[in-house]
Amino acid sequence: MTIVKINAITVPETGGDELAQRFAARAGAVDHQDGFEGFELLRPTDGRSTWLVVTRWRDEEAFAAWVSSPAFAHGHADAARPGADGGPVAVSSEVWSFEPSVASSPTSSS
Repeated sequence: MTIVKINAITVPETGGDELAQRFAARAGAVDHQDGFEGFELLRPTDGRSTWLVVTRWRDEEAFAAWVSSPAFAHGHADAARPGADGGPVAVSSEVWSFEPSVASSPTSSS
């Protein structure tokens, strides 16, 4: 069964663009990981300071294998590096876990 992992990252006002650039620089790095199904980086549009990294995985084991892999360590090595302005790009993060409960599909209009 598909599982969803959301990394909720609190970003200071000046860190959002750099966070997006760092993710763009790593785009596709996880695509070939066994059990990986999809990724989205969601930028807040309502004044919040929390960005969401949403990933979908085949199962908990596939996600755990990714987190313990050398590729994960390499991809997150710069996480603590200061931003261009010298300040942090992120000040905190937490991982949330979900499984789909109800799915919807696009409908076509006639």
